[in-house]
Amino acid sequence: MRLLKDSKLYSIFTGTCPVCHGGKMYIEPNPYKIRKVLKMHEHCSHCNLKFKIEPSFFYGAMYVSYGVGVAIGVAVFIISYFFLNQNEHITFLAIILALVITFPIILRVSRNIWINLFLTYDKNTIEKAEKS
Repeated sequence: MRLLKDSKLYSIFTGTCPVCHGGKMYIEPNPYKIRKVLKMHEHCSHCNLKFKIEPSFFYGAMYVSYGVGVAIGVAVFIISYFFLNQNEHITFLAIILALVITFPIILRVSRNIWINLFLTYDKNTIEKAEKS
């Protein structure tokens, strides 16, 4: 992942701060601990960025979540129906199973995408944080 360090993709896939890419956004690194899947730190441990920019900020991530879920469903459909030559019933069950299994990941990735739409990586933030 070192190659993507300066890009939004790094923050999206690693769950790190969108501004400094140093601090972790989530308290629990394992998304499959369901009770803690959306528990976030209030501020970044490196640059002190407030993750919850405003009340209900992450409601917009629901729209992103829908898109990510549809993308996964379409991918599973294509693989199951066209490549594995399964019938419609098995393909439908495969889509449901894939969405249930990836649900915690979809939640987190959607939040990561949403916050990265509004904040950008800043190398100067890291330098300021290291000096203080």
